[in-house]
Amino acid sequence: MEVLPLRKDVAVEETWDLTHLLKNDADFEPTLAQLVDDALHFEQQYKGTITDAQKVIDVLSAFEELQKRFVPIGTYASLSLETDRTNDVAQMRAAKFSTAIGKVSSALSFVRSELLALDEAILQEAAASSPLYKRYLEELLKHKPHQLHPEVEKALAAFSATFDAPYETYNTTKLVDMNFGEFEANGEKHPLSFVLYENDWEFEANTDLRRAAFKAFSSKLRDYQHTTAQVYNTHIQQEKTMADLRGFDSVIDYLLFDQDVDRSLYNRQIDLITKELAPHMRRYATLIQKASGIDHMTFADLKIALDPDYDPKLSMAEAKEYVDKALAVMGDDYNQLMDRAFNERWIDYAPNKGKSTGAFCSSPYGSHPYILMSWNERMNEVFTLVHELGHAGHFANTYEHQSYLNSRPSLYFIEAPSTMNEMLLANYLLTHNDDLRFKRWVISNIVSKTYYHNFVTHLLEAAYQRKVYELVDAGEAVNATILNNLKRSVLEDFWGDTVDITEGAELTWMRQPHYYMGLYPYTYSAGLTISTQVSQRILKEGDTAVQEWLAVLQAGGTKSPVELAQMAGVDITTDQPLRDTIAYIGHLIDELERLTLEIEAVQQQ
Repeated sequence: MEVLPLRKDVAVEETWDLTHLLKNDADFEPTLAQLVDDALHFEQQYKGTITDAQKVIDVLSAFEELQKRFVPIGTYASLSLETDRTNDVAQMRAAKFSTAIGKVSSALSFVRSELLALDEAILQEAAASSPLYKRYLEELLKHKPHQLHPEVEKALAAFSATFDAPYETYNTTKLVDMNFGEFEANGEKHPLSFVLYENDWEFEANTDLRRAAFKAFSSKLRDYQHTTAQVYNTHIQQEKTMADLRGFDSVIDYLLFDQDVDRSLYNRQIDLITKELAPHMRRYATLIQKASGIDHMTFADLKIALDPDYDPKLSMAEAKEYVDKALAVMGDDYNQLMDRAFNERWIDYAPNKGKSTGAFCSSPYGSHPYILMSWNERMNEVFTLVHELGHAGHFANTYEHQSYLNSRPSLYFIEAPSTMNEMLLANYLLTHNDDLRFKRWVISNIVSKTYYHNFVTHLLEAAYQRKVYELVDAGEAVNATILNNLKRSVLEDFWGDTVDITEGAELTWMRQPHYYMGLYPYTYSAGLTISTQVSQRILKEGDTAVQEWLAVLQAGGTKSPVELAQMAGVDITTDQPLRDTIAYIGHLIDELERLTLEIEAVQQQ
C-alpha cells in the first residue's frame, strides 16, 4: 500500500471543480468584504421596520436573497479546506469566512427577533398572502417560546464562529496533527493514516496485517484521547448551556426540536435496533469468522469481506456503469443529473494527505452538489458513491422546486434519499446475476456496507451519544476515561460473546465527526428504515412508486419527516417499518448462510 500523495500531485480529473462557486482565489476577499458591507447595510435599512404583514414579506424576500449570496463563497471556503487541511491558505480562508459570518449573523439576528416579537395575527396574515413563506413562518412560530431577548440573540450570533471551534479543533487534531507514520507486520513496514486505515487496512484480508494496523491506529488515537475528550466535552457543555438558556429540560429535547420529531421516534430507533438487530448481526460476525478461518472474532475483524478472494477491484468508470444501471429505474431527469456529477467533476475522489475522512455531499443552494470521498476500488465504495449521489439527487430536485428558506428537510429524513440509492443498487445487483458467488458477494456488501454502516456503526454511535447526553443532562462532565467506558459498554452489549471487543475498540468515539452535528447518528437508521420500505415498493410497483418518491425529493423542507414518509407510503408513527426492516436484514443473513452452504457443497464436489 502506497503512502498518500500530496494534494498538488493528484490528477485534476479526480478532483472537483470549484470554479462554479468562485472563479479564482483572488476573488475571495473582495467578494466577502462586499457581502459583509451589504449585510450591515441590510441591517441599517430594515431594522425596526417590520411592523405589518407586507413588511414581513418585503424583509423576508430581501433577507432570502442576501442569504443566498453567502452560500457559494462559504461553500468554496469550506470545500477548499476539506480536501487538504494541511493547506495554510485554505485554513486562513476558512477562518476569515468564519469570522465574517459571525459578524454578519449578529447583524442579521434582528430579522428573527422582530418577526417573533410581532403579533401572531400579523405573521399569519403574511403567510396567507405569501404562500412562499408560509412554511418558514409556521416553523419560526414554534421557536417563539424559546426565543431570547434581541440583544442576547445578537450576542449569541456574534459568537457563532467560537461555538464551532470544538469541531474545527477536532478536525485539525485528527487530520493535521496526528501522524500515524508506519506500522510493522510480519517483518515489513507499511504506511498508515486515518484515510488509509478506514479505506484500506480495516478491510485487509490478511489477519496479521489487519490486526497490526488496528493496534497501531488505536495507539496513535490513544495519544490524543485526553485532548479530544476535552474538546468534545466543551462542545456538549455548550449545547447544554444553550438548551438551558432556551428553556429546554433536556439537551436531547433541544437537539430534537429542529428535527420536528418527538423523543419516542428517537428512542425507538436506538432501543429496538439494539435489542432486535443484535442477534442477526452476531450471526453475520460468526459467518465471517468461519469463512475467514479466524480463531476468534475481534472488533478489528468486523469489516472484512465474507469472501475476500472474490472481491474484484473496480475503476471509477466501472462504478459509473453500476450507478447508471442501478438508478435507471428513477427516470431520465434523475439519471441526467447523475451523468452531470461525473461529467462536470462534482466528485472529488482521489485519496490525498490532509483530506477529510469518510464521505459527504455538500449541496449549496443555487449551485450543483459536491461529493467528497476517497476511492478504494472496492464494491463497498460503489455503495458509498451511490449513497452520496442520493444526497445530490435529493437536493438538486429540492432546489429546483423550493425557495432557499423552504429547502432544508428535517435531519431525521436527510439520510432516506441517500440510502434509497444504496437499496436501488442492491436491487439491481441481486436481480441481474444468478452466479452463487456473485450473489453472496452482493448480499454481503449490502449487509456489511449499507446495513452495517447505517444500522450498526451509526446506530451504536447514537446509543453511545444518548448515554453522553444523559450524563450532561444530569449535570455531569465527561473525560476520556468516561467516554471510553461508555463506548466499550455499548459495543459489548451489542456484540455479546460473539466478538472480542479488543483494546482500542473503546477509542472508536474519536473517529466520528457526527458527534459535533447534534443528534445526527441515529438518523442514518431512520432514513434507511424509510428507504428500505420504499425500495421494496419500487421493486413491486415500478414507476408509480418512483414518481411518488420523486415528489418527496422535490418537497424539501415543506413537510415534516412523518409527512414526507407518508407521501412515500411509509407510516413511521408506528414501529412496523423498523421491525420490517430488521426482519429484512435477518432475511439477507439467512440468504448468506444458505448461499455459503451451497457454495461449499459445490466446491467439495
